[in-house]
Amino acid sequence: MAINLLNKEIDSLTCPALVVFSKASAQKEKLAKVTHSDLNKKLAATIEEKTITGKHQETVTFREMNYAGFRHVIVVGLGKENEIDHETVRQAVASAYEAVKALNVKEAALHFDGITTAKKDINAFLQATAEGLVMTSYVFDELKSTTKEKKATDELTIHVVTKAGDKTAKAAFTEGTILGNVVNFSRRLGDMPGNLMTPTILADSAAAAAKGIANLKVTIWDKARIKKERMGGLLGVSQGSDQEPRFIIMEYKGAAASKKPVCFVGKGLTFDCGGISIKPSANMEEMKYDMCGGANVIGTLLAIAQLKLKVNAVGLVASTENLVNGSATKPGDVHTARNGKTFEVNNTDAEGRLILADALSYATELEPQMICDAATLTGAMVIALGNTHTGYFTRNASLKNKIEKAAVESGEWVWNMPLTDFHVKDMKGTFADLSNISSGKGAGSATAAAFLEQFVGEGIPWAHFDIAGTGWAVGNRLPYAPKKGASGAMIRTFVEVAKAHI
Repeated sequence: MAINLLNKEIDSLTCPALVVFSKASAQKEKLAKVTHSDLNKKLAATIEEKTITGKHQETVTFREMNYAGFRHVIVVGLGKENEIDHETVRQAVASAYEAVKALNVKEAALHFDGITTAKKDINAFLQATAEGLVMTSYVFDELKSTTKEKKATDELTIHVVTKAGDKTAKAAFTEGTILGNVVNFSRRLGDMPGNLMTPTILADSAAAAAKGIANLKVTIWDKARIKKERMGGLLGVSQGSDQEPRFIIMEYKGAAASKKPVCFVGKGLTFDCGGISIKPSANMEEMKYDMCGGANVIGTLLAIAQLKLKVNAVGLVASTENLVNGSATKPGDVHTARNGKTFEVNNTDAEGRLILADALSYATELEPQMICDAATLTGAMVIALGNTHTGYFTRNASLKNKIEKAAVESGEWVWNMPLTDFHVKDMKGTFADLSNISSGKGAGSATAAAFLEQFVGEGIPWAHFDIAGTGWAVGNRLPYAPKKGASGAMIRTFVEVAKAHI
């Protein structure tokens, strides 16, 4: 699919399909209103009979309406006018895309004017429109033999038509397009099966994607270098796999060299069977998604660099498989992390925190402004928050404030979770400094965060994002996300966090 921004009068176009929007009245007794004034009159009877209600994501398609230069007309609901925000728009255009796709046309025009009358919202809504269209267009079917035949949707072009064509509007639309494409790139990394997305392939994919992007450098450490760098957690987890681990370093220079970087750390488990503490077989195939934190950190750095943010940023991804062979880490084994702290591996399925320990230790050495990590870390987070909110942990009030504001700007939902010294106490080891599982019951996500905290340097603002519930299979909540596939969670929020540190 291709999208472009046209600075024209909508009725001057000739196109197979036209998308306009409708708004519900805040008062029950009043009727909906279509944002295109002439169509609002022509569709008066339909509005009167409440076929068009303006309800959020409602789509009503008028085939063969032959209005002006348009063969088909689609009316998409935005909800109540006083409740419309950029996330409302993002979801509404996702519904619009699906309605256009159902028409099997190759071109459509989307009437942007009228979505908002507030000048302050135009840029945010244009960005959300671009994001929604691009993210909804994502389909992972490249491994199906039937995709060799070109589909109509592959050739679809959607024109976003508005009279708001100044530089800031164009910049907002471009930013939305970049973010949507980066999210889709990271989704693909997550959706690829484990045999086609090994640690080596993940690292090579990051390097290939970064090629040609100004001021973005990718360095990849192989097993020998990882061993030399004393990353005992990453090495220990990788022992059970024939695939070598990789440590991916992405560095973007967008500010003066003297300015401290912002650092993003991702868990890159390209497949996780649980090791000797093996998982149940049911749904184990979903453990290809255990690298979504890493994939989304890669996407974050690609977005930051393509947007040319005036910030220095580093992305770190520790990547391996967690499998079983004669060399695999055994329950009770003790390994040493990069910062010298030792930990007992009392459950080999609590492996993500072990590879993140080394990555966070390395991040600390960079003396960054802040560190944010993303990981599909605990099933406990799924129990706590389901697939609507990403739970995050931080003890830094300033960073918490920036995260909350960033999430509002991105439209992603986050929820601040508790992290206390009691959780740290629960992670003390018997025969080593730490245990990789809690000595108590419950609070599995908080104790995992407490473990990670031990590898972050004192005084460095740090936040841990557990995307176990939001990393994939969120399409029942978000119409612009795949039903079962990877979501690209937190990329948009992380970009906003980076902006907050410019």
